[in-house]
Amino acid sequence: MTDWLIGIGIAVAVVVASWALLVVLARRLPPGLARDLAAFLPDCVTAARRLRADPRVPRRAKVAVGFAALWVLSPIDLIPEFLPVIGPLDDVVVVVLALRYAGRQVPRDVLLAAWPGEPCLLERLLGPPRETS
Repeated sequence: MTDWLIGIGIAVAVVVASWALLVVLARRLPPGLARDLAAFLPDCVTAARRLRADPRVPRRAKVAVGFAALWVLSPIDLIPEFLPVIGPLDDVVVVVLALRYAGRQVPRDVLLAAWPGEPCLLERLLGPPRETS
């Protein structure tokens, strides 16, 4: 039994160390598309946390954003994370769908204020502002 627990501890340590290495390497990326993509999911988690705390955000949008944040943080994935390039694809798709839904429910200035990354990325994700009648 203790050998099994030691094995799990080592596996968790390796995963955490690999995440830390990826964070360090991502911070060293030059400005551009690769850096923006590396920062996309962490920016989404930060924006989700900020939107959930904002009283101007409707409950439905908070639920969608909370679901997306839980999806990203969940160890259960449709596509395993260890697959290069396509591993985080299911996370990105869920986050994009949730942010687009929130973008229809929440004023754009609230979304932009919650977004910690480059505003042009969020603007491109949300598309052009909708006409209000």
